[in-house]
Amino acid sequence: MNQKKSGEYIPFFGCMISVKYPQFEAAVRKTVGALGIKLVDVEGFTCCPDPIYFKASDKLKWLTIAARNLCLAEERGLDLITLCSGCTATLSETRYHLLHEPELKDNVNQRLKKIGKEYKGTSSVRHIVTVLRDDVGIDRVAETVTHPLTSLRVAIHYGCHLLKPSKIMQVDDPDRPSILENLVTATGAEAIDHDERLLCCGKACENDELPPKMTYDVVTSINKLNVDCMCLICPTCFDEYDLGQIKLSRLYETKFELPVLYYFQLLGMAQGLSADDVGLSRHKIKANKIIEKIQSEKSVA
Repeated sequence: MNQKKSGEYIPFFGCMISVKYPQFEAAVRKTVGALGIKLVDVEGFTCCPDPIYFKASDKLKWLTIAARNLCLAEERGLDLITLCSGCTATLSETRYHLLHEPELKDNVNQRLKKIGKEYKGTSSVRHIVTVLRDDVGIDRVAETVTHPLTSLRVAIHYGCHLLKPSKIMQVDDPDRPSILENLVTATGAEAIDHDERLLCCGKACENDELPPKMTYDVVTSINKLNVDCMCLICPTCFDEYDLGQIKLSRLYETKFELPVLYYFQLLGMAQGLSADDVGLSRHKIKANKIIEKIQSEKSVA
């Protein structure tokens, strides 16, 4: 196996980012170079697969497909970084169980043998925000900022998969996390806490009536605080809060218009990229007021 090289990682963008929200992938690719991160792309990844429905339907197949994805990283001798909290959950849980349950690992490898693969457990799985914190360093992230977003008040939203189960994810304190606050602060913006920052977005709920109520609780929690936008790190959560606000506006006959940004879009603008560079025009809830504030800051500078 090749020696792991410092600063090189294999990105796992998953399904939603690659197909539905390519602006997130673009924002990542345009920002990480300044941080000393080199993305080494490999071909052949499939869906992670889904950490809720697929897992509940057939856990062994779920583990086998996930293990196959992990094998692709192992074959290159590099660690895998994920850009979606759900993908992180699936791949991290698979790695955890296969490393701690030898019989299960053997069972999965018997299946993988049919396609010439073997899971060994030599590559780790990490959400990219942990790479920014632990490998790059928050101070280094701040050093790449050329246009501090000092006028922005940004509400943080963690959701559930990034932090729990904490024994497997090992990202941050599941009840009192700070990783996203610190990363947002590094852009020059003010990171704002809110009461429902750990609430699930509701995407996995089978009850059709529950997700809008959960979305409503999060958005109204944030709207009380006079913030400019919401910042998160999961495309599934983004889907629920961006498109979800359109649904809420129809359901409650009230205008919901809180802009929602993926962290690397925020970082990109702090590094001097334009709103078009990071794809803000693709969002359902437009970020015109944010763009105006940032442009005003640039003109003053």
